[in-house]
Amino acid sequence: MSSHPATTPRGTDRSAAARDHLWMHFTRHAPFDAGEEVPVIVRGEGARLWDSRGREYLDGLAGLFTVQVGHGRTELAQAAAQQAATLGFFPLWSYAHPAAIDLAERLAHEAPGDLDRVFFTTSGSEAVETAWKLAKAYYKRVGRPGKHKVVSRSIAYHGTTHGALSITGIPGVKADFEPLVPGAFRVPNTNAYRAPEHLREVPEAFGRWAADRVGEAIEFEGADTVAAVFVEPVQNAGGCFPPPPGYFERLREICDELDVLLVSDETICAFGRVGELFACDDFGYVPDVITCAKGLTSGYSPLGAVIASERLFEPFRGPGEVFAHGYTFGGHPVSAAVAMANLDIFEREGLVRHVHENAPLFRAALERLLDLPIVGDVRGAGFFYGIELVKDQATRETFDEAESERLLRGFLSPALWEAGLYCRADDRGDPVVQLAPPLVIGPPEFDDIEQRLRSVLTEAGRLL
Repeated sequence: MSSHPATTPRGTDRSAAARDHLWMHFTRHAPFDAGEEVPVIVRGEGARLWDSRGREYLDGLAGLFTVQVGHGRTELAQAAAQQAATLGFFPLWSYAHPAAIDLAERLAHEAPGDLDRVFFTTSGSEAVETAWKLAKAYYKRVGRPGKHKVVSRSIAYHGTTHGALSITGIPGVKADFEPLVPGAFRVPNTNAYRAPEHLREVPEAFGRWAADRVGEAIEFEGADTVAAVFVEPVQNAGGCFPPPPGYFERLREICDELDVLLVSDETICAFGRVGELFACDDFGYVPDVITCAKGLTSGYSPLGAVIASERLFEPFRGPGEVFAHGYTFGGHPVSAAVAMANLDIFEREGLVRHVHENAPLFRAALERLLDLPIVGDVRGAGFFYGIELVKDQATRETFDEAESERLLRGFLSPALWEAGLYCRADDRGDPVVQLAPPLVIGPPEFDDIEQRLRSVLTEAGRLL
């Protein structure tokens, strides 16, 4: 049972206080107003979570694609406490502090190519926002002021701040906030399961086709107006779309030919989620910019980063030049110290090697679910997978909006929670269940996840 009291310091039941005062993110609050209890998570250890009622859950989403090294790491708490006792806060506005210096050097050393400059933020959205602003400012400095537009992929999620939301390719999450920042354009994503039929059996041809759509969009808008292309190594929204063979090789060629920056948004994919510390290394390309967050600290303290090519820094190093952008808490000393301790765990416990060795076993466990009629596709990489649900395996027929609502929110989300598995049932594209557990798990947990999913998905199939 949890040692946490069931009431707030004012004596209110915590779930009731959450219902009455806490505005939760991306949350439908109506069920709580109707009497449903707000789930309150009070403790985590390894890949396990406990709620305020003492129930145990398997964390199949690493919090939110974040807790790479698992919950309950006291060394990360100790690193935070030690740094806070020494220097609790100081900004990076014309000054530096050891924690940010040490982490910037470490990230620059690990990043590919000449990505040697690290600009700290506090989140992935802020990192994407910063990268777009950097691209605009860079091209103004080098005499190409018309280059300000960006290209991203359909259904891709790149954050919630106004610029990042403009780059996001999910109409449903944008509608309430329009008009957004102008100049963002969409191209097809790399969902091979929904690829044009004539390309499904030839992955290399699909990769070339998808990359060429990016070049086509740049040329249609005018290469002299496009500053950057934003892509995730494995696209999250829509259910984990890995790149087809040759995709990034061709995309790098296109960006070089048209003088457009290639931004690898690794907010989710970096720090072992796909394998290497930076997922672009898994797929053999060197971007001009990496944006990252989440697993940088394993979520123990908020921190994001933009890691940029040295050539992008050059125009800002001359007399009187400045990149007029920043955040109060970007590179916070406590967060930076936690990130250093987190990366120490990666090295000491060989988590990159662990993911590479165990990813095929995780995939194999999930692919056993393909014997269920409701499961159409299992896709992803590393410890990052999506399971697409269908009405008909043979035809790949998907669900309409009302059916998806009933399936995901009416049944799957509560049923998975009741089964003790925290993961994501999502329909920002076609309906999927997403999994991204802490990187410390292995075959016993893979089998556990598969069995819990099998039970719930079997019941879901009966309800169709």
